[in-house]
Amino acid sequence: MASRQATHWLRALRPLRIQSRRAYHPTSHLASESPSSAATTTAPLLTTLKTDLKTAMRSKDAPRLTVLRAAIAAANNAAKTSSPVTTNLDLVALLRKSLRGSREASAQAREANRPELAEKEETQARILEEYIAAAGVETVSEAQVHDLVRTAVEEARAAGSDGKQAVGRVMKAVTQSLKGRDVEVDTKDISKLVSQALQG
Repeated sequence: MASRQATHWLRALRPLRIQSRRAYHPTSHLASESPSSAATTTAPLLTTLKTDLKTAMRSKDAPRLTVLRAAIAAANNAAKTSSPVTTNLDLVALLRKSLRGSREASAQAREANRPELAEKEETQARILEEYIAAAGVETVSEAQVHDLVRTAVEEARAAGSDGKQAVGRVMKAVTQSLKGRDVEVDTKDISKLVSQALQG
C-alpha cells in the first residue's frame, strides 16, 4: 500500500519537474539579446565634454559651464529615447540645435537693445562652434545646401517631374546627399528651400 502511494506521488510530481526545467533557459535568453543591447556606445566627443566640464568648474568658466551642462543634459535625455547619442554626429546635431538657438537669442537681444545678453549668447555660440569643429564630422554649409538643392531641382525637371512628385524626388536626393554629415541648415528650412527652388 505504501509503495503504491509513493509511486502515485512520484508520478504526480514528475510533470512539475519537467515543466520547471523548460521554464528557465538562461542561455537562450542571452542568445536572444543582440551584442549592441548588451553594451552601450558613447560618443567620443561626449567624453570630451564631460572632461571639459570638470576643467571649466575648476577654472570657473561660466559661459563654458552653461554650454557643457546643457549639452550633457540633452545627451542624457536623448539616452532615454529611441534615438540615443552614440556617435559624434548624433552629439553634433544636438550642439547644432543649441547653436541655432543661441544665434536667434542673440539677434533678438540686439533688436531689444540688450547688448550684454546678446554678447552672452554670442559667447556661447562661439563655444558651441568650437566643439562642432573639433568633432571630426564633415559640415555642409548653407551655401552648399543651396547648391545641392539647385542641382537636385535641375535633375528632377530634366526627368520630367513636377508638383508633389518633384518635391519628393528633390527632397530624397538632398537628404541622401546630406546623410552622415553635419548640416548648418535646419531640416524644416531645407523643405522651404526646395519649395522655393521649384517655384522659381
